[in-house]
Amino acid sequence: MSTVERLIVIVLFEGVDLLDVTRPPEVFSLVRRETHDATGYHVVLAAETLDPVTTSAGVRVLPDITFYEASTRSIDTLLVPGSVEVDGHRRVHALTDPAVVGRVKTLADRTRRVTSVCVGAHILAAAGLLDGKRATTHWSTAQQLAAEHPLVEDLRHYVMRNLGGKLSVADLAGHAHVSERQLTRIFRTELGTTPSSYIESARVEMARNQLESTEATLERIASTCGFGTPDTLIRAFRRKLNTTPTEYRRRFRAGPSCG
Repeated sequence: MSTVERLIVIVLFEGVDLLDVTRPPEVFSLVRRETHDATGYHVVLAAETLDPVTTSAGVRVLPDITFYEASTRSIDTLLVPGSVEVDGHRRVHALTDPAVVGRVKTLADRTRRVTSVCVGAHILAAAGLLDGKRATTHWSTAQQLAAEHPLVEDLRHYVMRNLGGKLSVADLAGHAHVSERQLTRIFRTELGTTPSSYIESARVEMARNQLESTEATLERIASTCGFGTPDTLIRAFRRKLNTTPTEYRRRFRAGPSCG
């Protein structure tokens, strides 16, 4: 039986896919019904205002809270649905409203976990939240995602392939065939960060996954994720997550369950 509710925030915006909004709450509701646990998850819909939001199906949905209100809460999971348009040739195109992208980016900084439904991945990519991470989307817009974010795609693969080694800014610049100064300018413009911070974030994400899913020692994780030493790993966690690897693993495994 859970003792703490996990707040799930689903992002609402005009034209959002109705099924992307309604299916996730059903999943969390099913868990609660099957386990008879009324406190495991609390799902809310968040939008710019509390006015009704018209979905892709024409059905209007009422938000529970505003984006501002959501930003004051302790959010466990931010769930981003998608939106598409179909042209005269029946080609599907994912939509990314800059205002929504900005709100998602802001809320993501206050959230333990960020995820998307279907083409919502395009919004995450536009917000820079897929940098250094593996991602998928609906097959009908997969080429669009890669075409619109070629730098993200190319550097993501290169960084992920080389995280365990001595990956440097010079290595990235050489891979992209640009100077280090040009690379830094590209990163700041397109990703809102520096190459070195990008690499560190990717390594921290890799270390988080290992802390959650393995019993590996800090020495082993530091080595496989390219940090070299546990001290470097610890400093990176403090910078990026304001915690230590040991504390992160303890908190993750002590989190509330629905069983």
